[in-house]
Amino acid sequence: YAVAARSGTNLVMQTSVAVNGTAVASLSATDFPKRPFTSSSHDDFAPKRKVVEGEDEALKLIQEHVDSNPIMLYMKGNPSMPMCGFSARVVQVLQAEGVDFSSVNVLDYPDIREGVKKFSQWPTIPQLYVKGEFVGGCDIVTQMHESGELKDVLAEAKEE
Repeated sequence: YAVAARSGTNLVMQTSVAVNGTAVASLSATDFPKRPFTSSSHDDFAPKRKVVEGEDEALKLIQEHVDSNPIMLYMKGNPSMPMCGFSARVVQVLQAEGVDFSSVNVLDYPDIREGVKKFSQWPTIPQLYVKGEFVGGCDIVTQMHESGELKDVLAEAKEE
């Protein structure tokens, strides 16, 4: 059997083995040597990030993104782990609409973060693009979803 207990901020695990009701072995987390966390994975398997330097390169890349992805979201974080409530809300809306979409985590790319604001002439993130056109940020996307208008806009992108 295993027992977990909290000691301050630490979680302490203890495992005991019993035979016919008699404890014959007991191990706790402190019985195992501590080793630092390391990734034994080869660099070939590490995520690759494109280096974006400068406003011109960022704007060019943003144009490529919105042209080649029918539904494109610039957000803080990623769809499985948004890093702000507004980005999380837009992801929820898109998932509720049942569409596949591409996204860029602007926190990983400062030049894209600033560039997308200039590209759309919109000061905030997240930003949603459908078929190359800027739709809006969190409030606009949420309002369009609630009114049913977003479903029509997204349906056009699905048709391609």
